[in-house]
Amino acid sequence: MRKTVKSMVDEATAAITTFGIEDARDLHGRDDVQFIDIRDVRELERDGIIPGAFHAPRGMLEFWACPESPYFKPALGQGKHLVLFCAAGWRSALATKTLQDMGLDKVGHIDGGYTAWKAAGAPVSDKAKKG
Repeated sequence: MRKTVKSMVDEATAAITTFGIEDARDLHGRDDVQFIDIRDVRELERDGIIPGAFHAPRGMLEFWACPESPYFKPALGQGKHLVLFCAAGWRSALATKTLQDMGLDKVGHIDGGYTAWKAAGAPVSDKAKKG
């Protein structure tokens, strides 16, 4: 039987840490925490960013998180608590579960994602355009 995306997200959510907006705000800016934005670059340009977040597109996350990968990014392997987010929390729930399955234990995601973060008046800024 096929799984639906909703059932996959529900399964992931049951097995991972999910931060409400207030808890995520308390974590934002701490030296032992790295926010990870897994949205597509077009979403960042259109909707803005959370200051200090590291952008790791969903399609590269596993490769960037694995120290044995030629694509490894140190921002994902410094032993900090990783707080993932996407636009609404579905992709970040699945991504958090994947990182957890890869052996990362200090990982969670933001309930409601960037949309909920921004709606709550938490810090956001425009993405700097390269030019």
